[in-house]
Amino acid sequence: MIIVSDTSVITNLKQIGYLEILEKLFKRVIVPQKVSEELLRIEGRDQLFEENSWLEVRETLNKPLYEKLLKRVDPGEAESIALALENKADLLLIDERKGRKVAEEYGLTITGLVGILIDAKSKNYVNDIKPILDKLIYDIGFRISPKLYQKVLIMVNE
Repeated sequence: MIIVSDTSVITNLKQIGYLEILEKLFKRVIVPQKVSEELLRIEGRDQLFEENSWLEVRETLNKPLYEKLLKRVDPGEAESIALALENKADLLLIDERKGRKVAEEYGLTITGLVGILIDAKSKNYVNDIKPILDKLIYDIGFRISPKLYQKVLIMVNE
């Protein structure tokens, strides 16, 4: 299974101490060069990648596609979408609304942090989603509508 990730899913999970969920779910996650550069600024990339060998950095080869995408989304999202298309990814991990919309226009299958948490609970990698969502919301400012928050908790019987 080929999984490509944008920055936010990785940084949000890292900040709350749940990054290992990605390894458990996917075994390997590919990040584009731009995302690794963003992670360097945010997390100290070298240490992040040394501690998590399942994260793999790849460069996007389709520069014309990247440039086209760059007109619509930020560099990390553009390269994530381009890399997912180049590698025929099974899944793109992306949270930003605009990036998700563009990825779907290109026919990519996407999920975000909430979808990852639902999947992790269904596979018993986490016991409860509510405390994780609350930590994301109150500790690092993750935005989720109250309606979606309630819908997710009902969906996972919490």
